[in-house]
Amino acid sequence: MNLLQSSTPVAYLTVSDRGRALGFYRDTLGFVLHSSDDFGDFIEVGGGLLRMTVMADHKAHGHPVFGWNVDDIRAAVEVLRDGGIAFTIYEGMGQDPLGIWTSPDGKTKVAFFADQDGNVLSLSQAAPG
Repeated sequence: MNLLQSSTPVAYLTVSDRGRALGFYRDTLGFVLHSSDDFGDFIEVGGGLLRMTVMADHKAHGHPVFGWNVDDIRAAVEVLRDGGIAFTIYEGMGQDPLGIWTSPDGKTKVAFFADQDGNVLSLSQAAPG
């Protein structure tokens, strides 16, 4: 048995305001707070954990830092938009009006949005295989 294969994956995310970030991930996106300590919070995300730590001078990068693979990206985008999430449309990328980009071979679709710290998050719909 592969030790890592049977372990819970953890992704790390830096935020500048702990309360605001918890509000977004827990209340807006609907994830459950797993545990907290003096240094950050663990949020349950689909069988894994997202570890949020605070860095007051955090500056987000322009690339995605975390994402979710979904079965129906159009439905997922619409649900999140109805919940107040704004999807990012990048000039020249060729996204549709919902902000969904489709790969040239049509097998992958991706949409981008950001948390209040500017951390880029994504939804993807990847064809199996």
